[in-house]
Amino acid sequence: MGPLIVCLVICASITLATWVASVVTREYSWVDRIWSIAPIVYVWVFAVASGFDGRLVLMAVLVSAWGIRLTFNFARKGGYRPGGEDYRWAVLRGRMSRAGFAAFNLLFISVYQNAVILLFCLPAATVFAAGGVPLGPADVALAVVFLALLVGEGVADQQQWTFHQWKAAERAAGRTPQPGFLQTGLFRVSRHPNFFFEQAQWWVFYGFAVAATGIWLHWSVAGAVLLTTLFIGSTIFTESISRGRYADYDDYRARTSPIVPWFPRRASAPIGEPTA
Repeated sequence: MGPLIVCLVICASITLATWVASVVTREYSWVDRIWSIAPIVYVWVFAVASGFDGRLVLMAVLVSAWGIRLTFNFARKGGYRPGGEDYRWAVLRGRMSRAGFAAFNLLFISVYQNAVILLFCLPAATVFAAGGVPLGPADVALAVVFLALLVGEGVADQQQWTFHQWKAAERAAGRTPQPGFLQTGLFRVSRHPNFFFEQAQWWVFYGFAVAATGIWLHWSVAGAVLLTTLFIGSTIFTESISRGRYADYDDYRARTSPIVPWFPRRASAPIGEPTA
């Protein structure tokens, strides 16, 4: 059985398991809980099947580092605890009929998202099919960029974690946190820097397929494209919630790049750093 078939079987099994778990528990973040784990499995399947080809091992190690960091961040936010559902699903359930959300849960949350996870790992399939092309300078450059983006995402997530810990402490002390949402650090130059770094890493991952084949555009780019599309939809939905919660969020949107870090579009009053 080839590695692609093995990955398809694993993906189908995960899809069924996450859907059943969501129906039984009425929590809808089961795909989120495997998001950082399944790619490690998929890419290592190709690395092992190749006889530990150098490029595929490098790709698997990088994805493992990505997955370990993301799993840690998800765990400390309580994502693996009972009741650790993404708050956005509750909002969406309130906007849809029961039957509509049930269909959405099956087709989008369970089937589509699991398919996207597999697809953005499949540059490994292209590298596997290329048949052991030696590593070169392009691979080294790609690995360095991937690691730099990994560090960037870690910094963004840490800034977000620190801010939310401060908010929780303020509320515990009976005070209203001001500002209500993070606008400093990397969040001064991007409203969603963690989204940017996450997507960029998988575009770089696709670059290994380019390095192995010498072809700039082929089918395994579909995963990175669909992931970016998924993040666009997620960003629009997330911001629709934030705009309803915070009166000054539109001003933040007016001056701050949505995804790609960039200089603020206009000067604004200094925003004080929160202190514990």
